[in-house]
Amino acid sequence: MISSLRERADALRPVTMERNCAIYAEGSCLISCGLTKVLCTASVEEKTPPFLRGTGKGWVTAEYSLLPRSTATRVPRDSVKGKINGRSQEIQRLIGRSLRAAVDLDMLGERQITLDCDVLQADGGTRTASITGAYVALVDALRWLRGQGVFDALPIKSQIAAVSAGKVDGSLILDLCYEEDSSAEVDFNVVMNNKGEFVEVQGTGEGGVFSRDEMNGMLDLAASGIAGLMELQRKTLLWDDGEVAVRC
Repeated sequence: MISSLRERADALRPVTMERNCAIYAEGSCLISCGLTKVLCTASVEEKTPPFLRGTGKGWVTAEYSLLPRSTATRVPRDSVKGKINGRSQEIQRLIGRSLRAAVDLDMLGERQITLDCDVLQADGGTRTASITGAYVALVDALRWLRGQGVFDALPIKSQIAAVSAGKVDGSLILDLCYEEDSSAEVDFNVVMNNKGEFVEVQGTGEGGVFSRDEMNGMLDLAASGIAGLMELQRKTLLWDDGEVAVRC
């Protein structure tokens, strides 16, 4: 089974990234991966969590939510339910961990950047799309701080992107859509930096098991897909080699 939005099982679904799509945020990106669409915004605040006060270190955190009609049936807002959905909580922690790996928190100073990832339309891969799009928003927020004279060089340690891979009907597939994900025997979510290092790997035998060779195959698929996503991030950010060569 291969999504009609791509030609091959080892190919990404069509991906687009649009910067500066939210006029009030210090950084923003609207990312589309196939039919999945996520609006990512980065907000800068001159404060840190209590456990970091007085340390000179900054913080990067995230919030994630599915908008009510981002799925086939309406999803009630967390504010109405009075508590954060467990899945949303797990995903926003993943986004925060992933993006903190990109930033020199000492160089950021005692300020916080919050990445809000709001899913406008969900068709699989919302967490990985959120991470990939939030990175673009994060970089633009750091550029905004540089423009305010906070630092001369961007406090970026590495580029970060994420993608899913899985086993569906015995075949390994990259960047699963909802139909593929819901019927997958195995599902992996992979976060990597531009040095080829893993930030996080979430792998589960949802409806079957997987061999070491299959695991390596899914990780290889993810690495290939992430390389393509990073290339698009750089093009979207209009990165000049001199801007990132020192830190990335």
